[in-house]
Amino acid sequence: MTSDVEKRPQGERARDEAPFTLDEPAPKVLGFWDQSAFWGNLGVSLLAFSGAYTVLAPDADGRPTISIMAGIVAMAVGTALGGLMLGLAAVPGARTGQPAMVLLRGLFGARLSYAPTVLNIAQLVGWGTFELIVIADAARELWDGVPRWGYVVAAGAITTVLTVWPLGSVRLLRRYVTVAVAIALVYFYVRLVREPLPDLNQGSWGGFWIGADAALAVSISWVPVAADYTRHARTERGAFGAAAVGYSVTQIVAYVLGLLALALVAGDSGRIFDPFLGASLGVVFFAVFVLREADQSFADTYSTAVSIQNLFPRADRRVLSVALGIGITVLALVLDIGDYAGFLSLIGSVFVPMLGVLAADFFLGRGRGRAGWDVSRTAPSRWGMIAAWAAGFVVYQLVNPGTVARWTEFWSGVRDALHFTPQTWMSASLLSFLVAGVAALLIGRLTKR
Repeated sequence: MTSDVEKRPQGERARDEAPFTLDEPAPKVLGFWDQSAFWGNLGVSLLAFSGAYTVLAPDADGRPTISIMAGIVAMAVGTALGGLMLGLAAVPGARTGQPAMVLLRGLFGARLSYAPTVLNIAQLVGWGTFELIVIADAARELWDGVPRWGYVVAAGAITTVLTVWPLGSVRLLRRYVTVAVAIALVYFYVRLVREPLPDLNQGSWGGFWIGADAALAVSISWVPVAADYTRHARTERGAFGAAAVGYSVTQIVAYVLGLLALALVAGDSGRIFDPFLGASLGVVFFAVFVLREADQSFADTYSTAVSIQNLFPRADRRVLSVALGIGITVLALVLDIGDYAGFLSLIGSVFVPMLGVLAADFFLGRGRGRAGWDVSRTAPSRWGMIAAWAAGFVVYQLVNPGTVARWTEFWSGVRDALHFTPQTWMSASLLSFLVAGVAALLIGRLTKR
């Protein structure tokens, strides 16, 4: 299907790229299918395979604490909830035409928005580095005739090129990549379900919500960048639907496939790619996933550049993109994936409650008023919204402090001091989202009066 953008003259199409600075308006050129393909491709990640064990609520020693079937259900529930949150984060960008971190000027004030912006830059650099490492490791599984650094440099170069022309890259995904990924998914499902699977119900359901929060955290990792792309959406409804449905469906599909592969290798996450590569033609179809993974690193890098523009509005995103592409490539050459589950937990604890504050204030609070959403460089500070965000963050940590050693010990000590014991039915993500949202509404009304 040829889009209206592709039918237009070359000169007009050149103006349909993302603006170079924040002083330029964002063109509204992405239709529903462009966005659906974009979010759908982001939902299919090699990290969904290599990180599938995170939804099995691993303990401190890395051993799964719930069954494969419990992990599948927890993942589906967490992903569906995360998809709805992603959809909520997509709408403000489509309505205002502003990128994600600039939107936070209306929530926290111009100067206070710098704090979440710095946090977002840090997590995006981490994700971008992770993606290059995963691409290189997966490529070596295909063919180890090239040294690891060669694959890292190649992936970094592809990422940088895609980032310089972001909207063109989104259209490229829709036209070519989506179909190839869908075929590869169908092929591997057919191959894996034919294998003799172990008992998927062996294990407990005790850590169900921990697994759900792990899956939700992956969706939430895109919340702080959603508006960077939906600011180019033609309609708010299309932005919400494409993000909420397109991402959720494919992430569920990818994680179930990863959990099936994990079951076939007896839970050994280090051998997660073996069932894919062991299938006939598996190398060919797995190569599709490896090449497609570049859209993950592209999205991370581009959104890092746009986030930096909230700090330096006149900076050219092309220059930032090239510098960042080089930077994450260097990091990927010297680092390795460490505590992935702990990283996801920390991401969720920061950005789930922030979304709760944003959703409450944008849809039910100040965003509904005549004054609108103030995204100017002089937007006044709103410390009350920072307090609401902090309240949600504390709730998340009390329920699920993660697995990072000293961090977990600190919050465990706080729980003991408060004589608080989290129950198995408690979801850190849902409770922190609700507490932050309610606090934002109450504080907003009090300060308005």
